[in-house]
Amino acid sequence: MNSWDLFKMGFHNLWRKKTRTFLTVLGVIIGTCSIVVMISIGIANDRGTKEWIESMGDLSVIEVESSRYYYDDSRSSKKEATLDDKGVAKLEKIPGVKAVMPIKQMRLKVQSGKMLGRVNVIGVKPEIMEDFGFTVKEGRLLLPSDKEALVFGSEVAYDFYNPRSRNRYNYSEEPKVKLLNSKLIVTSDMNYGEKRRNQSRYYDDYKPPKPHKVKGVGLLEESGGEKDWNAYMNMATLEKYIKEDKAARHERRRSSDNEDQYESIKVKVEDIEQVEEIQKKIKDMGFQAHSLTDWLKSMKEQMRKTQAILGAIGGVSLLVAAIGITNTMIMSIYERTREIGVMKVLGANLDDIKRLFLFEAAMIGFVGGILGVMISYALSYGLNKFGEGSMNGMGMMGGMAGSGGMSIIPIELALIGVAFATVVGIISGYLPARRAMNLSALEAIKTE
Repeated sequence: MNSWDLFKMGFHNLWRKKTRTFLTVLGVIIGTCSIVVMISIGIANDRGTKEWIESMGDLSVIEVESSRYYYDDSRSSKKEATLDDKGVAKLEKIPGVKAVMPIKQMRLKVQSGKMLGRVNVIGVKPEIMEDFGFTVKEGRLLLPSDKEALVFGSEVAYDFYNPRSRNRYNYSEEPKVKLLNSKLIVTSDMNYGEKRRNQSRYYDDYKPPKPHKVKGVGLLEESGGEKDWNAYMNMATLEKYIKEDKAARHERRRSSDNEDQYESIKVKVEDIEQVEEIQKKIKDMGFQAHSLTDWLKSMKEQMRKTQAILGAIGGVSLLVAAIGITNTMIMSIYERTREIGVMKVLGANLDDIKRLFLFEAAMIGFVGGILGVMISYALSYGLNKFGEGSMNGMGMMGGMAGSGGMSIIPIELALIGVAFATVVGIISGYLPARRAMNLSALEAIKTE
């Protein structure tokens, strides 16, 4: 019996019992649909979680802080691990590190015309800003030659206020000041430009340092993260401002303090896959290190468990469908016992009989898988279009849906769904096919 004869005979046998075949296929449809949709929700949730974490910052950036002291096992001695230029040089030598950005920051008062703003200004090295994803909406980034220049985050302009206005902090949809191409004055004196100057009782001899004229050279693209709320200037200039402010407050640094110590350091890794490895090396050097990949790793582990649970729920439906296929094929054998006997007498070999029943079972699984995936796409579309709002309202997983929606069915998942349903059909039909193959030809012919 050639393959074409096998196909025609198998299709005819299934079509002859249309109602029973339809109900069996329906079971496979429901099972396939359940498992595909459940897994698609898990995929969407996983992608949404990753997008949410990425919106908080760059996954390839490691935040480094000083642990102050650590033990060097090779010498069994206590060594100081500080965030200074030596520490920066060590971090730059780690293989896989693209750039290192030491950070100092200071709260400064910025004046633009009649408007004032308290701005968190971060000192950076201009030459590595592009490596850390700084992009401008207007103007340009800092240059190494810039001294009295600032680059502002997208939200900074909204925080300015008029000290002579009664309603200082009224919300505005438009920026309250134009920070580019404007005359700006910065100072560490937080009373600058105010009607009432609240001199601190702790600094009776405090004489504010002179204000500095600066210019805004760039406005950053909106990032949705911390960059939006900060301003950036050349590290050397900010260090000068910090020293002036300390001198005005008559602060004496203790001998153990290191004037060159940074508040933190950011390390940019070339490949996101290396973040965990490089982070471990940094910790071994005696520093504290953390990154958003720590969150991502933890949440991915949780997502895997969630996907396994969702897949198992869908798998139960497919298991029920498998039992239905087995039942259908066994009933078919009982009904076709005489037909099987005639086939054997006419010369059909045992493998042909087994292949016939396996083909019928596979067809049930394949057709059910195809239709199940098609319905899954329709349900996925419905969930993405109508379900996200209601899921958000109930506080369910729809709230973590990313740009792809609540349900995402990649082509790989669709193909796996069809293949899995087909394999389930073949496995379910194997025992009935063996039973048909082992029937005695003479007894089968005698069957009424």
